[in-house]
Amino acid sequence: MSSMKPREQPKVPCQMEAEVDRISNLPGHIIDKILSLLTLRDAVRTSILSSKWRYKWVNLTSLVFDNQSVLVSSQDPTIIKNKMVKIVDHVLLLHNGLIHKFKLSHRDLQGVCDIDRWILFLSRGSVKEFILEIWKGQRYKLPSSLYLCDKLSHLELFNCLLKPPLGFNGFKILTSLDLQHITMDQDVFEDLIHWCPLLERLTLMNFEGFANLKIHAPKLTFFDIGGVFEDVVFENTFHLSTVSIGLYVNIGNDHELTLGTTSKLTKFFASLPSIQRLEVQSFFLKFLAVDMVPRRLPTPCMELNYLSLRINFNDMDECLAALCILRSSPNLLELEMLARPDEQAAPRAVAKNLVEEDFQNCFFSQLRFVKIAGILGVARELNFINFLLANTPVLERMTVKPASQECGWDLLKELLRFRRSSVHAEIIYLDP
Repeated sequence: MSSMKPREQPKVPCQMEAEVDRISNLPGHIIDKILSLLTLRDAVRTSILSSKWRYKWVNLTSLVFDNQSVLVSSQDPTIIKNKMVKIVDHVLLLHNGLIHKFKLSHRDLQGVCDIDRWILFLSRGSVKEFILEIWKGQRYKLPSSLYLCDKLSHLELFNCLLKPPLGFNGFKILTSLDLQHITMDQDVFEDLIHWCPLLERLTLMNFEGFANLKIHAPKLTFFDIGGVFEDVVFENTFHLSTVSIGLYVNIGNDHELTLGTTSKLTKFFASLPSIQRLEVQSFFLKFLAVDMVPRRLPTPCMELNYLSLRINFNDMDECLAALCILRSSPNLLELEMLARPDEQAAPRAVAKNLVEEDFQNCFFSQLRFVKIAGILGVARELNFINFLLANTPVLERMTVKPASQECGWDLLKELLRFRRSSVHAEIIYLDP
């Protein structure tokens, strides 16, 4: 018998080369999807995968220059600026095709003149989303070329100065506008909102240069605002369904009541027939309570199902305003009341009697969830809780969170004592 081992079949030459290069031969739409999920820095680094991937990233339609995409270890502002400018210039130089989204948001970047060049470059294309966040330094004055970007659907600006050129007629297809820490004149603000006829979402935070908020936006559905202002007026906003509004300044207790025929509450809700979610933050409830507060709104908020109120229970005007809104919201499902106990208002005896009478004549047939936080356990707060428990027959859960541990035990004893109109109501006490 031969002791020789059977001869093995020879391997195919260059077997590794014969194998299918799965990475290089992925379908184009799969490659695009992979690149879209990467940071810009990682997308550029895919060039080393293979020769076929070398310039795949240059067709990206979304360019995001942020702290994840641009890593700068130095704290020297000049070095940071030079590296940022070099990277952005390099990407834009090699980029091929359309740019639909451009975002520049680096924590260490200040406003530089090079941004003007980049915006001019983008204005010659079809950019749809433009996000610019200048985190340091003075307000960056936007160049006139930004207002030539007529394909914008989303515009987001942080720490910028807006001064459109004469003849600017708005962004005709803009649907989303987010402005934070910005400066512009009163007429510029009004014209900007008015000349964006398709605007659906508007966010305004910490603004300067204008104080009267006249919102004329027939397509608007979402409005989020926080800042210092004198008045807010909605015009032709009948589709507006979500509103969060906060006044960041205390109007004081020495205001003169305007006993007119139309209260601020009535005017505020007049153009909000479709309101579904409302958050009244900071001192805005106090603002609404300045004028004569009606017992009910002329037109009830039939679609309002979520209401959040920042309230000072020691201010009877605010309590009256809160009761007016509650009384005018027959289909309310969820209520959140966040106490603002830092103020002390002098109680008014007449107002107190009116509130006690109102407590006996309110009924919330749909209210299921209530959250009350930041309270001190004083009489007016407890009366409000007792009132809610007694007039919510389908209540499922009430969550109560005091402002401090000091009042916790006494508050808990009072909560257990209150009667509930709902047999299924659960009261949850949360430690502060």
